[in-house]
Amino acid sequence: MIADLDLAGAPSRTRVVVAMSGGVDSSVVAGLLKTAGYDVVGVTLQLYDHGEATHRKGACCAGQDIHDARRVAETLGIPHYVLDYEERFKETVIDGFASSYVAGETPVPCVSCNQTVKFHDLLDTARQLGADALATGHYVASRRHGEHRALYRPVDIDRDQSYFLFATTQAQLDFVRFPLGTLTKAETREAARELGLAVADKHDSQDICFVPNGKYAAVIERLKPGASEAGDIVHIDGRVLGRHDGIIHYTIGQRRGIGVAIGEPLFVVHLDPRGKRVIVGPREALATRRLHLRHVNWIGDGTVDGIPEGGMDVYARVRSTRPPLPARLRVEGGRMSVELGDGESGVAPGQACVFYDGDGAGARVLGGGFIERAEHSREAEGALTRLMATSAAAAVA
Repeated sequence: MIADLDLAGAPSRTRVVVAMSGGVDSSVVAGLLKTAGYDVVGVTLQLYDHGEATHRKGACCAGQDIHDARRVAETLGIPHYVLDYEERFKETVIDGFASSYVAGETPVPCVSCNQTVKFHDLLDTARQLGADALATGHYVASRRHGEHRALYRPVDIDRDQSYFLFATTQAQLDFVRFPLGTLTKAETREAARELGLAVADKHDSQDICFVPNGKYAAVIERLKPGASEAGDIVHIDGRVLGRHDGIIHYTIGQRRGIGVAIGEPLFVVHLDPRGKRVIVGPREALATRRLHLRHVNWIGDGTVDGIPEGGMDVYARVRSTRPPLPARLRVEGGRMSVELGDGESGVAPGQACVFYDGDGAGARVLGGGFIERAEHSREAEGALTRLMATSAAAAVA
C-alpha cells in the first residue's frame, strides 16, 4: 500500500523519523513504514501551551494529540520522543503571524511552520538521530526527477496540502518523504483500522492550531498589547462612513460584520495600518489580475533566472481552498509577478501564491512566494493611491 520511499538501503537497515502529530495521517505513515520493515522512530513536537486546546476537536501539537501520538507509538512498538519546541514555534511562527496581521496582512502560519520548525529544525533532529529520511503525513507526493526529487499534487485532490509546502527547499525535498501522496483519506482511515490504531476515526486538524475557536484578534491582542487601535472606516471614494476598533478585526474581502451600511454591499478592499483605516468599497474594487511577490522559492527545473523574458505559463493558486488557475509568471528586475488569467477577488498581502505546471492530480509544484501587493483595476488603484497619499500627508503633519 505504501509508495516506494526510493531509499538506497534495505528497509530493515533504513531509519525513518516520522513526524507524529497525534492525528490519523501521521499515525498511519508510522504504521505503514513499520509494517514495511523500516526502522521507525516517532517524534512529536509540542508547539504551544496546550491549555485551552487540550480537549478541543481539531487541535494539533498539544496535550491530547501528544497523548494520542504516544499511544500509537506504543501500539506499533516504536520508540517515540516528544520535543519541546514551544519557544522556537513562538519566535518563528506565532510572533511573525501577529506582526503580519498588525501590518494589515493575512498571513499563512502553516507555511511558516513547515518552512522553519518542521522542515528545518525537525529535519536537523532527524539527521541527529541517524535517520535516512524524515516522513510526514501531508497529502502531497514526491518522486525522483533527474538528480533530485520534485513535489507533486497528491491523488486525493480534496486533501491536497501542496499549497502549504511551496517553501520547501530542494535540499529538504530530497530528504523528506510523503507516503500518503498515493492514498485517499478514506484509504488512510481504513489503513488505521487495519493497523488497530485508536485514532482511526479522530477528527482532522482544523483552522490554525494556536488560535482557539478561530478568534485571531484575541490572540493578537494578547501578543501585541495596544495593537487594536480605533480608526476610520473609509469608502474607497474618500467618504468616512464610521469607526472601527482596530484593523486586526478585518480581512480583505470581508463583507459581514464591517459595521457600516450605505444601502449597497460593502467589502473590505484595503487595510491601512499607518492611517489606522479600513477601506471599503463595492465588490468590483476587489478584482485583482496581477500580484507582486516576495520571498519566492523556486523548486522547478533550472532557476528563476531561466524564466523567459516574456514570462512562462503556469497554474497559480492564491488560496488553499481554490484550484490552480491559468496564469503568467514574469521576472523583471529581479522581482517576480504573476498575471492571473481570469483574475481573483479578495486577494490579500501576506497570502501565498503557489505555481504548478498543471491543475490536476500529479501536477508538479514549481514554487511560490508571498503576496506583497495585489494590483486592482485601474480605477480602484487610482482611488487607493489618492487615499494612501492623504494618509502619508497626515502622518508627516
